[in-house]
Amino acid sequence: MQKKTNHRRDFLKKSAAAGASLSLPCVYSQTNTLAAVTQEKNDRIPIGLIGAGGMGNGNMRAAKAWVDVVAIADVDQSRRDSTNQSLSQGKADTYKDYQKILDRDDIKVVHIATPDHWHTKPLIEAMYAGKDIYCEKPLTLTIDEGKLIRKVQKETGRIVQVGTQQRSTFNLFTKAIAIVADGRLGKIKRLECCIGGAPQCDAIPSAEIPAGLDWDRWLGPAPQVGYLNRPDASGKKRRGNTNCHYEFRWWYEYSGGKLTDWGAHHVDIANWALKSNGQTAGPISISGESKHPVEFKDGFPVQRDRYNTASNFSFSVKYPGDVEMIIKSDGRNGVLIEGEKGRIFVSRGKLDGAPVKALDQNPLPENAIQNVYKGLPMEQNERRAHWANFLYCHREQKEPISDVHSHMEMLNVCHLAGISARLGRSLKWDDQNEQIVGDELANSFLARPYRKGFEINM
Repeated sequence: MQKKTNHRRDFLKKSAAAGASLSLPCVYSQTNTLAAVTQEKNDRIPIGLIGAGGMGNGNMRAAKAWVDVVAIADVDQSRRDSTNQSLSQGKADTYKDYQKILDRDDIKVVHIATPDHWHTKPLIEAMYAGKDIYCEKPLTLTIDEGKLIRKVQKETGRIVQVGTQQRSTFNLFTKAIAIVADGRLGKIKRLECCIGGAPQCDAIPSAEIPAGLDWDRWLGPAPQVGYLNRPDASGKKRRGNTNCHYEFRWWYEYSGGKLTDWGAHHVDIANWALKSNGQTAGPISISGESKHPVEFKDGFPVQRDRYNTASNFSFSVKYPGDVEMIIKSDGRNGVLIEGEKGRIFVSRGKLDGAPVKALDQNPLPENAIQNVYKGLPMEQNERRAHWANFLYCHREQKEPISDVHSHMEMLNVCHLAGISARLGRSLKWDDQNEQIVGDELANSFLARPYRKGFEINM
């Protein structure tokens, strides 16, 4: 079971000391990248990794110029051990319980790269433990979890970077926002986010829990269920058709499907564009159609032995001022931004449209891209850049480019789409009070119960 710790009490005791310890001697010019400054051994940052899967490993490799992974926590021993070897030459301390990392005074920075259902709890506890955190997206499974995260971040003042790395793709997404912010599209009237649909599968049989995997702790706050996996023809377990590790994305118990997977990327860019265009109000309604691979009753899947998140969908999100955002599974992956003066399309491989071509003759003002990036240091590779941004903000105690407040603004939209999909009906949204209007059942999905023994330690 999770170790009980009063993080709020400990935070109040340790906050002054923790803040002082973050005042490192190396000060970075906002015109420099982290790579441009001297990387002395005593300038490197010890970091604790919580979640040793593909994202955790990839992110730590991207940040290796600046950090040393000194502690690794994962509920799967094979992942702990292999990550220790690949990232730390076997020298890091390894734990099954991430609380061991939060209890260490020598670790001021942690990276949370767990499955989605394990983001909110360690993030809040890490903030109360006086850590700065780079947490993978999406931060939450519910809207109410986001309210709590924002409250604790304001209370503690901790630096939290969300892993929406598209914000650090300067020649594509960040440049698109600079075009919007410079008024090249005029007033935005319509946005379209194409994010793909979740895969489907046949019934998955029960399977023996792999050696070294603490299945109860992997489930954590989620409901207690059995381990599922379909072996391939040779009898070996394989990636695909399971309810663990990478495939957690396709189960509402642990994630939100494509709506919070790719949606957390592209809806984030769409919301950033709206804010850069002067749109201050949040959404007022959401409607649309969706298809699931299983039958639902009162918002819950009837069949529990196969993927259950939406495989096809199209939603219309309405904003004040006759602004509309479309979120759909079909179409070219990316974000279309339409304004009164023109439109642009941006994806991970392309930025095009007449306003983009017009830059040849009428370029953006100097530092336009850096200005929308809050004037912070810039690296060329987006994953490396996102980490450089976070580590700079950790040292200087500045707000990073992907903060929890803007993240939850857009993630609320993704969550509302998920609730609409699960219930099969339109929703009216009170953005100021963060409540669904006149729908008691829909409002019940704003929160989730935590399994006993895995509540958030406040």
